[in-house]
Amino acid sequence: MAMLAGVLRSGALCRASPAVLRPTTFARPVLFRGFSDVVFMKTHEWIKTEAGVGTLGITDFAQGQLGEVVYCDLPEVGAKFKGKDTICTLESVKAVGEVYAPADCEVVEVNQTLADVPATVNSSPESKGWLMKVKFSGEMTGTLDRKAYDVHVEAEAKEEH
Repeated sequence: MAMLAGVLRSGALCRASPAVLRPTTFARPVLFRGFSDVVFMKTHEWIKTEAGVGTLGITDFAQGQLGEVVYCDLPEVGAKFKGKDTICTLESVKAVGEVYAPADCEVVEVNQTLADVPATVNSSPESKGWLMKVKFSGEMTGTLDRKAYDVHVEAEAKEEH
C-alpha cells in the first residue's frame, strides 16, 4: 500500500478533475494479480504456474538457511518424478539441500545459468534463480499462499530457538 500511496501522491493514477481524484478501478488488481499464481510448499519451494507449466525454485528463507550455493545438481530435461521425490540437490558451503517435487511431474527445462553461476539461487531465489520448469501430471497438495508460508516460516524459526 505504501507503493500505491506514493503513486497516488505523484498523480500518476489520478485524473486532474477534483471529482475524480481516486485511483482508477483497475489499479489494485493489476498491482497484486501476479502473486495469485505463486504457491509455496512447507519444504520451502515456490512454484509459479503459467500455461500448464510450473517454474520451480527455492524461497529466500531456504537460500538463507543453505548459505552460498556453489553447485546445482539439476535433473535432465525429460526426467519424471513422483510428488515428494528429491528432484534436485543444491550444494552450498554449509550443506547439501534437497529440493522436492511438489507433485508428479516431468522436467521440461532447467535454468542453464545455474551451471555457471550457481549463486544466482542466493542473489535472486524467487526470480532469476529459478531451478527448472516442469509439466505436472499430478495434483499439488499442501500448497500455501505467501501469507500462510510466511506464518509457517515464523513458526519454524521459533522451533529452532
